[in-house]
Amino acid sequence: MSTREIAETPPSSERRDLLVKAGAAAGGLALAGAAAPFLASLAPSERAKAQGAPVEFDPSRLAPGVLATVEWRSKPVWILRRTPEMLAKLEAVEHLLSDPHSAVTSQQPEYASNRGRSIRPETLVVVGICTHLGCVPGYQPQPGALQAGWPGGFYCACHGSRFDLAGRVFKGSPAPTNLVVPLHAYAAETRLVIGADEARKA
Repeated sequence: MSTREIAETPPSSERRDLLVKAGAAAGGLALAGAAAPFLASLAPSERAKAQGAPVEFDPSRLAPGVLATVEWRSKPVWILRRTPEMLAKLEAVEHLLSDPHSAVTSQQPEYASNRGRSIRPETLVVVGICTHLGCVPGYQPQPGALQAGWPGGFYCACHGSRFDLAGRVFKGSPAPTNLVVPLHAYAAETRLVIGADEARKA
């Protein structure tokens, strides 16, 4: 058989089917390879998942009157172990506050809509960002430390906003609302979970 005859011989149906299947397989692999980076870009990064994930803290390690800071969603969250004296002042200053009874419901979960704005009276959990322009206030717990008559609380030096030891804003402050209380729960006596409240225990 000559070279010309071989070239003009039509391919068998089996050979044609094999070529079609091989081409389809190669095309499928190429499509999957091209789609993989695109699909991966739609998934949240490990950093994004970490920033949105709940964080845990052991409140039992705090001495009375001590404030700790943890980071959650790139925000400072304060955990304050209030003393009996601090708790007693919460009622005494209510006439000086803009929203003493947490009427602005967006600033705290329902279970923190109480005088202490907390699940457990002694432990305050609050986002440490001023609701005026996003500055970070300072912790000024000592009465009179800021000015005469100062009962103790948080003071934002940027524009003068003042908050009591439950994160409630004082009248006359530039901040329009109380500090935000994030979702939180006690998964155990020594496990405070910030960012989730499904396992909340009173």
